[in-house]
Amino acid sequence: MAGINKSDEEWRAVLTKEQFRVLRQKGTEAPGTGEYDHHFANGVYTCAACDAPLYKSDTKFDSGCGWPAFFDAIPGAIKRNEDFSYGVIRTEIVCTNCGGHLGHVFKGESITAKYATHERHCVNSISLKFNQ
Repeated sequence: MAGINKSDEEWRAVLTKEQFRVLRQKGTEAPGTGEYDHHFANGVYTCAACDAPLYKSDTKFDSGCGWPAFFDAIPGAIKRNEDFSYGVIRTEIVCTNCGGHLGHVFKGESITAKYATHERHCVNSISLKFNQ
């Protein structure tokens, strides 16, 4: 699946406790608390675990959901998985390179109607790094 395959112990050595909880254990940060929710500088968002490029800043938009939102990823950067947690089917997104949990994709919302993908990639800030 991924280009980087590390044990939990190896991930714990390079990630903070909260990064490990979100990226490796599929956690979620609280809405409105992430550093990139209202961040709109030009650059590239990369995976906080492995530095793989994930999203270009020109695909980011303010969705008002409390997490960074993007309407498209860099081609090949993310993998989609069915997520059956919480009793509903959702689409989880993970970094293709290391398998780190990023968040979920939501399709067909009215806020995404103006984007060709009609998608909102709802991503945890803690799963990202930003490079200008």
